[in-house]
Amino acid sequence: MKTIFTYTLTILAITLLAQTPEEKGLEIAQKADLADQGFESSSVKLTMVLTNRQGQESTRYLESKTLELTTDGDKSLVVFNSPKDVQGTATMTFTHKEGPDDQWLYLPALKRVKRISSSNKSGPFVGSEFAFEDLSSQEVEKYTYKYIEEKDGNHIVERYPVDPKSGYTKQIVYWNTENYRIEKTEFFDRRGALLKTLNYADYQLYLDKHWRASELNMENHQSNKKTKLIFENYAFKIGLTDKDFTQNSLIRAGR
Repeated sequence: MKTIFTYTLTILAITLLAQTPEEKGLEIAQKADLADQGFESSSVKLTMVLTNRQGQESTRYLESKTLELTTDGDKSLVVFNSPKDVQGTATMTFTHKEGPDDQWLYLPALKRVKRISSSNKSGPFVGSEFAFEDLSSQEVEKYTYKYIEEKDGNHIVERYPVDPKSGYTKQIVYWNTENYRIEKTEFFDRRGALLKTLNYADYQLYLDKHWRASELNMENHQSNKKTKLIFENYAFKIGLTDKDFTQNSLIRAGR
């Protein structure tokens, strides 16, 4: 004779089997977001290596600060320290869970802050293979999702930007099945063709919870250009507040 407990398990099993690819993709994204919550604020120094289609390299040095928010997307500020042609250039991003993000660019030669319009966010970030929209924090609400498969220790999920002005029609994200850190992202342009691949390397664990890649490698398959970002000297819970992310803060960072 079947008990109520048996019926409950049966219903639960049917429910799990009935999960759609869209529901499972969203679930993976939510678990990845939850796994990294709680760093509060952070800073890091970066080396950017640009490689042109002829294989010639140029190097830039910058630093980044991030403020974690729970009610909305994160805030970040990036400033270039050298070489001289980009020294003082700074970018500030307010990511939003819903609606277009807010971004500003400080150009020291003009000594003014320029707001980046939504239609320009697919453009290159200071000559790199990263777009301005790639600087935004990866909020769950900014995409819809479709689970593809589990392969080689990764959950493979397609995600589709909600913003109609995004430079991408979709991204394919490879989330590690063990800790939900991103191992690779493939970006497809507005025609649906593969545009770029971002590979994450040399992960380090901070505060026993937060995984951060020590190296990001973005390859543009259409231009044959590459950008490498090397991260050093991460610091967390450094006491940043909203007051550290204002237009005046952006100007001060660039001076």
